[in-house]
Amino acid sequence: MKKYSLVVFLVLMLISCDKKSKVEKAVEAIPVELKVDRFDKAFFETAPKDLPKLKAEYPFFFSDQFEDKVWIDKMQNPLWRELYQEVEKKYSDFGKQTTEIEDLFKHIKYYFPETTTPKVYTVIAEMDYNKKAIYANDKLIIALELYLGANHRFYEFPKYLKQNFEERQMMPDIVTSFSLHKIPPPSDKTLLANMIYYGKELYLKDLLLPEYTDAEKIGYQPQQITWCQENESYMWRFFIDENLLFDSDSRLPNRFINLAPFSKFYLEIDNESPGRVGQWVGWQIVRSFMENNEVSVQDMLKMDAKQLFDKSKYKPKKNE
Repeated sequence: MKKYSLVVFLVLMLISCDKKSKVEKAVEAIPVELKVDRFDKAFFETAPKDLPKLKAEYPFFFSDQFEDKVWIDKMQNPLWRELYQEVEKKYSDFGKQTTEIEDLFKHIKYYFPETTTPKVYTVIAEMDYNKKAIYANDKLIIALELYLGANHRFYEFPKYLKQNFEERQMMPDIVTSFSLHKIPPPSDKTLLANMIYYGKELYLKDLLLPEYTDAEKIGYQPQQITWCQENESYMWRFFIDENLLFDSDSRLPNRFINLAPFSKFYLEIDNESPGRVGQWVGWQIVRSFMENNEVSVQDMLKMDAKQLFDKSKYKPKKNE
C-alpha cells in the first residue's frame, strides 16, 4: 500500500511539474524588451543652466506650479546629492533589475495579453513609501531611494515600514501598482470586501512572481508568515465570533488591513502579530476559491467578495 501511495505521489508531482514547466515555457517565449530611462542620473548630472533642456525632454516630471529655483535647489542640495550617490552605489548598473522586470512583464502578458510594455523611468523622489513603484500603462516609475536596504542610514522610518525598503521588494511593489488597473475597488466597506480585495492582489503575486516567497509577496518577515500560519484558525474564529466579516466599522481597516506595526485584536497576542493580517487571511480565501473552482483569473478578479467567499470552501488550517 505504501509503495502504491508513493507511485501516485510521484505521478502527481510529475504532472504538477510538467504543468508548471509548460506555463513557464510559454512565459519565456513571450517577447518583452524594456527601455529604461535613468531620469535620476539625468536630473542630478544636469547643470542648472541646462534645466530648460531637461524639462523639455521630461515634461511629465516637472509641475508648472513650481519655479525653476525649486529644481535647481534640489540639484545642488548636498543631502539630495548624497542620496543620489548612495543610489548610484547600489544601482549604477540597472541590468539585473531590468531583466527581472522583463521577466515580470512576460508573466503579466501571459495572463493579460493586452498589456502594453511600459517604458521604465528610475527616479529619486520624495521618500513617499506609498509611491515606491507606479505603473501607468505606458510608463513604470520606480523610486530608487526607497530600495537601498532596510538598515540604510537615510531611513528614519518605523521598522514595519523600512523592512520593505529592500531591492527584493521592487517586483512585488510593481505588481501592487499594476493590480490597481485590474482589480475593481471593493463594492462595499465591509471587512470581508477589503480582505478579498487584497487577497486578489496577493494571488496575482502568486501567478506573476512564482519564484518569490509568501513573505516577500506580502512584505512580511519569515517569522511573521509563520505567525499567521500558526494562528490562522484563531484569527478566523475571532472574526466569526466578533461578527466582523460583514461589519463596515471604519476602524476595522486600521486594525486588520492597513500598514501597521501589529494588528489590533485588543488581546495579548497583538504585539506578537504582524499588521495587515486581514490581507493574509483574504489571500488564503482567494487561494481556496481558485483551488475549488474552474474560473479564469480575469473573471475571479471581477467577482463580488461575498460571492467569491461563498464559493471558496475556505477552511482555516487547524492549529496543531
